[in-house]
Amino acid sequence: MGIGELDREAHVPEGRPSGTAGSPRTLAEALRARGDDGLAALLRARPDLLGPVPNDLTQLATRAGTRASVVRALDRLDRFSLQVAETLAVAPDPAPYPVLLDLFGGGQDAPEIEAALPRAVALLREQALVWGDDDRLRLVRTARELLSPSPQHPSPTGLGPTVAEATAGMSPGRLQEIVAAAGLPSTHDPVSAVASLTALFTDRERMAALLDTAPPEALAVLDRLVWGPPYGEVTAKPTPPVGWLRDRGLLLPVSPRTMVLPREVALHLRGGRAHRAPEPRAPEVRTAREYRPQVVDSAAAGQAYTALATVEELLKSWDHGGPLVLRAGGLSVRDLKRTAAALDVPEPVAAFWLELAYGAGLLASDGEADERYAPTPAYDDWLDQPPAERWARLVTAWLAATRTPRLAGGQDTKGRTLSALGPDLDRAAAPEVRHRVLGLLATLPPGAAADPESLLARLRWERPTRSSSGTGGAPGRPAPATGAAPTPAAEPGAAGPWASEVRTATTPAPAQPTAARPPADLRERLARWVLDDAELLGITGRGALSTAARALLNLPLTEAAAPAAEGGGVEPEVAVERAAELLEPLLPQAVDHVLLQADLTAVAPGPLLRPLADALAVLADVESKGGATVYRFTPGSVRRALDTGRSASDLHAFLAAHSRTPVPQPLAYLIDDVARKHGHLRIGAASAYVRCDDDALLGEILADRRSAALRLRRLAPTVLAAQVDPASLLDGLRSMGYAPAAESAEGDVLITRADAYRTPPRTAPTPVPDGPPVPDATLLAAAVRAIRAGDHAATAVRKEPAVPVTAGGLPRTSAAETLATVQAAAMTGTAVWIGYVNAEGAASQRVIAPVRVEGGFVTGYDHTADEVRTYPLHRITGVAELADEEV
Repeated sequence: MGIGELDREAHVPEGRPSGTAGSPRTLAEALRARGDDGLAALLRARPDLLGPVPNDLTQLATRAGTRASVVRALDRLDRFSLQVAETLAVAPDPAPYPVLLDLFGGGQDAPEIEAALPRAVALLREQALVWGDDDRLRLVRTARELLSPSPQHPSPTGLGPTVAEATAGMSPGRLQEIVAAAGLPSTHDPVSAVASLTALFTDRERMAALLDTAPPEALAVLDRLVWGPPYGEVTAKPTPPVGWLRDRGLLLPVSPRTMVLPREVALHLRGGRAHRAPEPRAPEVRTAREYRPQVVDSAAAGQAYTALATVEELLKSWDHGGPLVLRAGGLSVRDLKRTAAALDVPEPVAAFWLELAYGAGLLASDGEADERYAPTPAYDDWLDQPPAERWARLVTAWLAATRTPRLAGGQDTKGRTLSALGPDLDRAAAPEVRHRVLGLLATLPPGAAADPESLLARLRWERPTRSSSGTGGAPGRPAPATGAAPTPAAEPGAAGPWASEVRTATTPAPAQPTAARPPADLRERLARWVLDDAELLGITGRGALSTAARALLNLPLTEAAAPAAEGGGVEPEVAVERAAELLEPLLPQAVDHVLLQADLTAVAPGPLLRPLADALAVLADVESKGGATVYRFTPGSVRRALDTGRSASDLHAFLAAHSRTPVPQPLAYLIDDVARKHGHLRIGAASAYVRCDDDALLGEILADRRSAALRLRRLAPTVLAAQVDPASLLDGLRSMGYAPAAESAEGDVLITRADAYRTPPRTAPTPVPDGPPVPDATLLAAAVRAIRAGDHAATAVRKEPAVPVTAGGLPRTSAAETLATVQAAAMTGTAVWIGYVNAEGAASQRVIAPVRVEGGFVTGYDHTADEVRTYPLHRITGVAELADEEV
């Protein structure tokens, strides 16, 4: 339904004033009767209606009935509201409120349904999916088309077509045979025959009497189809039970091999219920275990520290350039495996840490010819922040990110493998699911961990898919009101002469109730990943939401306010500060010393201050991590420190200043021994050369078979030339046990700095929005004013122009007539109706009150735009007076 196709839901008869008394006849009239708050609520719930702002309420109503907008609105309904919409789709149009209530049946759920139904109807009416008063509830046409049953798309209610729909195209003779077999008097035309059958199937007493005469096997066939799907396949020669049902119209043919149970018959067998299991109340999120809040906060803080250490370790390992970027984007499987092995975590968890650093703007590609990943300059700024603030930045980035790293390693719709840091990992629903899962955790008292299955059930109720909102699918028994003899429910494959005659059609059945839900969809998988990721980040501890996370998410901190899960109402920056203040005392404090041991190791009893940690990382290798980090000194690590330009005396002084224990003698000997050999050999470019004052040492190198790959030759007693580059020559001699030093063209020793490689400044990836953003109060107020003004102008009653209007409905007058009319209107202060074509050629109708006409322009108050505007006279197609002065 396009904007130009104004159906009965959006069309307003020409000249009819808005806000007429009585029940609205169109959706546009229903919207016109709303107050400003009601229109703002609609635009807030369906922000896609604002792109761009509609000209008037008729255009708003038309846009609200488009397929894309209706599908989006239906997808955002909770389960019971969606069940109400599905029920209205199979109810008479229009449906009085009592009829809608009856379609939800009675029984023990009646009080809950009676209490929840007004809320659901009000929600559907607020979102313009339902309009009309309670005595004439109408579902918008597009929603009815989407939710009504058809052979291709069975209704989630499990109901089939009506008798009138199923018999369309049936021959009059066949209809008369069905009427006679059902014990009804013959009629003179097909219309009255269909009406007679419909009256029989909706009369409970006569229908019960008819079913009392049915064979038990026929009742079993009905029992199998009553809750859906209503379509069944039959053999070429059906047995008597199926023939009995077909002859009386209780089963109607839709093809030579397919029969359908009419909607009226199914409703009678169900006792008038459209849904087998209405769900008016949201499932409760149950508590799995309870801990003291202090225990939860301590566990979460420990995991938060681990998260910071993991991200720092990951990016530090890529300080001098990370893996290459694949041609199609992303990280290769081999590099992901290497990263997972380096971090000692599974590959999905490694992908999570990579995507977290990428989403926080700490990691990016460098954009060079041989493109590779590396830390960004923002990483250095992040390292300078206090630990709690660094954690808050990671969590904030995770909450807003649409990238879902757990999809890495899977395949897209075209069978291509999804790679970490690559394209196609964005899922627009991810931020909403994260916030909702954490919001549900916040409804529990502090220290309480949620039962995951109950939490997932709640999420499924709040946002079901339309294909899973129904409750049909399993066979049931006829309602007692039918008067039929009780027969056990038929199971597929059960024995009996009728069992092979009718089997469920191959069309998909509606999903089972919540307790028997099929495998998870994307939203459910996202929710499970949120629980895992929140534990990795330290947002939760032992499954319960931490106090710092509550502050960061702007959630209540006290137990009394926790069940309400209302926001704290503070600005995001203030929430980050509060979270950092709460987390900081729980994180381990940085220490300024290590404990040197005689086995060439150093133990850091806690996190080290950054300058100390950076210096020690050059001088020693990390051997183990945990509560205390163990560093090991090796010849290679000491040589690495010497390559940075530090001398042996510098290293001795550094260790003595930062060790609480004396420097062990083996470590001192190791440093002196490596320093004695360091720089004895000099490497330069010949391609490369080796020079040394000790010609015997050079002879020893030439005689060593391991130097064959270096292709050395003596140029002078103290100089060897090589056929490899200086870096390879340097590495080759070091692998042979020597400790050469590189030198410059001037003969000076080259000092290797530990400067890290960084990408150019990069911004964090922008999340992919899930549709247009929710408008703020200022935008909503402006949009409502504009729509009201445009609608007021569009519905103003006009005089018929003296000359015919254009094909587009614009008035057409000569230039002289136009000028004279607007001048007269400016003098009398009245409003006129004009046709206007802008510079882009777009035509529109406007109601203006001219105040000045001069220089070929008319200036006046434009009631359509609700502002003063100036229009060139040559772009006005024509002008006409209004029937009255009210605009």
